[in-house]
Parts: sequence; C-alpha cells; structure tokens
Amino acid sequence: MSNLIRKVWESVSNRSNSTKHTSISSISSNFSSNLNYSTSSSETLFDQIYMCSSSTGEFDRTPIDVFMQIVKLLQPHEVARLAAVCKLWRVIVSDNKLWMYYLQNQVVPWDSIFFSEVNLRSGFPLQTSSQMQSFMHIYGLRAQVPGAIIIDGGSGYCKFGWSKFDSPSGRSATFLEFGNIESPMYSRLRHFYATIYNRMQVKSSMQPIVVSVPLCQYDDTEAAKAARRQLKEAIHSALFGMNVPAVCAVSQATLALFAAKRTSGIVVNIGFHQTTVVPVLNGKIMHKVGVEAMGVGALKLTGYLREQMQQRNLHFDSLYTVRSLKENLCYVALDYEAELRKDTEASYEVAAAGWFTLAKERFQTGEILFQPRIAGMRAMGLHQAVALCIDHCHDAELTADEGWFKTVVLAGGTACLPGVAERLERELHDLLTPSIADGIKVIPPPYGADSAWYGAKLISNLSTFPNSWCITKKEFRSKARRNLER
Repeated sequence: MSNLIRKVWESVSNRSNSTKHTSISSISSNFSSNLNYSTSSSETLFDQIYMCSSSTGEFDRTPIDVFMQIVKLLQPHEVARLAAVCKLWRVIVSDNKLWMYYLQNQVVPWDSIFFSEVNLRSGFPLQTSSQMQSFMHIYGLRAQVPGAIIIDGGSGYCKFGWSKFDSPSGRSATFLEFGNIESPMYSRLRHFYATIYNRMQVKSSMQPIVVSVPLCQYDDTEAAKAARRQLKEAIHSALFGMNVPAVCAVSQATLALFAAKRTSGIVVNIGFHQTTVVPVLNGKIMHKVGVEAMGVGALKLTGYLREQMQQRNLHFDSLYTVRSLKENLCYVALDYEAELRKDTEASYEVAAAGWFTLAKERFQTGEILFQPRIAGMRAMGLHQAVALCIDHCHDAELTADEGWFKTVVLAGGTACLPGVAERLERELHDLLTPSIADGIKVIPPPYGADSAWYGAKLISNLSTFPNSWCITKKEFRSKARRNLER
C-alpha cells in the first residue's frame, strides 16, 4: 500500500508541471485567505468538489470517503503540496476534517488543542475566537512554532523542560536552587534561572521562555500591587539579562486553570507551605474579589503523618519515607466519622526503607485540610476558604453570568490525594445556600503536581506563539521607560 501511495504522489507531482517544493506554511498562508473554512460551515466537501471544474485524473471514479482514507496515509507536508496541483486538489486537501485528523494524532490531546486555539490565541486580554480559521492554516502555523523553555518554580519544587516534550524533563527543590535568601531578588532569580538552564544544557539565547509567577501579596492594596509588579519586573530583568529572546510570565493559578481547559474559575492550589484559593476571570486573577490563603500545605501534612508514626513507634530514616507513604497510602474520607469505624489498614514498601503499615493515619493525615484543629492549627478548613471565596465572587457581580466561579480546579501534588475533590464538592454543597451551590463542580488536578507546567505548554505550542504572549527585551525596556516618565 505504501508503494502505491508513493506512485500516486509521483503521478500527481508530475501533473503539477512544477519542480518547486511548496512548504506547508506557505501553502496554508496562501490559501487560508481564499478558503475561509470553519467547523460550522454549511458547505460540505461534496458541495465544494461539485463546484470545481478540474479533475483528479484516475481518482475521479474513487468514492470520496475511500479517497480521503488514501490521502490520510500521506504525511501532512506531502498533503499540503497537493494543494498546488489544481483547484480541486486544493479543495480536497484543505478539508477541515482531514486536518482535524492530523491534529488529533499529535502528542497534545485534541480537546486541549481546540481549547487553546479558540480561547488563548489572542494573548491577554483573552478574546474567544468567534470563527475558527482553517485547520490546515492552524496546523501549518503550529508546525512553525519554535517551542519554548518552560520553568514552573513552585514554593517547594521546580518543574522545567522543553515545550515539545510530553512532560517536564527535570525537577529540583526550589529552595536549593534559589541562592542566598538574603541577596537581592534580581540576583536570586538570575541564579535560579541560570541553574535551570545549566541543568537543561541549553543556551538561554536560543528559545523563548514561559515562566510561572508564584502568588504573592494577595491584597488589592497599592502596596500589594507594587510588590507584584516588582516581582514581574525582576523576573523579566533577570531573564533579559541572560539574553533570553522573549519572555512570557503568567500566574501559576492561571496556568493551572488553562491546563483544565478553563479560562475562568476558582483555583485551589495546595502548595508546599500553604493553600491558596484564587478567583480567576478570563485568565486574570481577581485580587479585588479576594484571594484566600490558609496555612496548611503539603509540608504540614507530611509533618502530621510523621508525628502519628512516631506516636506508634514506627521507625523511619528520613522525611522521604514519610512523604512516600503519604503519596501512596493516604486519602481523604468522604465521611470522616464513618471512616473512623472502618478497618483501613494497608501496607506499602518504600524503596530502601522496607514495608510500613498504616491504619487511621491514612485518612487522618488528609483530614487536616478540612479540620486543621486536629493537628493543633487555628485556621479555616479548605471548604470554608473556598466557600468564602465563592461568596465574595457572587457578591462582586463582576459579570451577568454567575457560572464563572462555579468551577473549582484543584492544583498541586497534595490535591492529588484520592477523595479531595469529592469531599470538597460535598462540603461546599452543604455549606453554601442552594442557589449558589447549584452547579458547583470540583475538578481534580488535570496533570497532578505539573498542572501549571502543562498550562504553559498549551501556551507555548499555540499557533500564535510567541507573538501574542511574549514580550521582547526591546518592548520591556520601552515599557519601563514609559513608566518612569509618568
């Protein structure tokens, strides 16, 4: 069959009377303006073929569905060349369904591609496209995207890698890479980014970069705004000082929301030191509504499990053993009181440490997210912090559609504990008034602890990247100069 397809390609190429090899990018740019295809177009491929007066030669007698299956056996760049043969070939190979097929067979899931191309193409401020361009044109542009370095520096661990890879290529403890905590922010950031580039063994001047901006200064005061602006300026200055060609800096909460294929909602990030509840509308954090924070994070859960193990005289050599047990044995009970009456004993083998058996510790560890007092902490429960944020969003009346804050997206490694999403959704329905609670949905972390990294990956593979999302060194300096003149 492959030999037959090759012969077909040679026959078609000879008929074109052209020895010029047209690239997919030039084909898509030349014909997308003339072929304004969209998924909602009422004109079918059959209608378009019927209107053409040209011929496909020996293939005229082949049923169109069979013919399209044959075309799919070719590579996308070969199919793109066929558009130069004649008008009929151009119509056939520009069919949206054909290029949807090619997009669906890429590493990135099709629903993520569709979401990003519809909602994220414009950059900030987000503007949803009312009509999709031809998928052939989108495929061609995505093929030209240079890719980017992605660095998601969390409070505990940093994830980094190349945007064309399936997952982060490396991880490290952020505090070990951040340099002397007493040195200026610029110096610490530069040391941090330089360390990551060295680990990746790439030159900083070669590719754009997408970095996550950690949440800081949650208030809507002028001082908090200035602090957030100062952090972003320090990030840009450090990277441009390393000759990075273009920088895209986006909040971790926004990136985690994008990974869940949402542009609006409430992001609950259970971080290393604390948990933040962040309202996001059209990709922008609503500081004026209020970001809630509670002092319970992954480190507290690990510490509480360690205390319980010590009380039971379970001996371990390091916190790595405790963290492994937390990640592999612990869960959150849907009904805590009912779970206390059950036999929940289970065992797990930690590499180089042996077997460990836990019982009630398995669900009591995660319970401190909802009842911090059992670990001796005076703080709101997770459900109370989220409910408070939802109430604030409802009272703010930012849009006519109140559905934007009824999607709650979890982020962070601890949010991957089994039962967190189900328990939070149940607690919210019990805590909120029926009119507000109706329609609330809690979504587990779509990519676990790497959600923000994958959100950045969506941006860096967009057909409009880097132009719509990145700022260059020249643009940054020009903006800084204008700010000084005010």
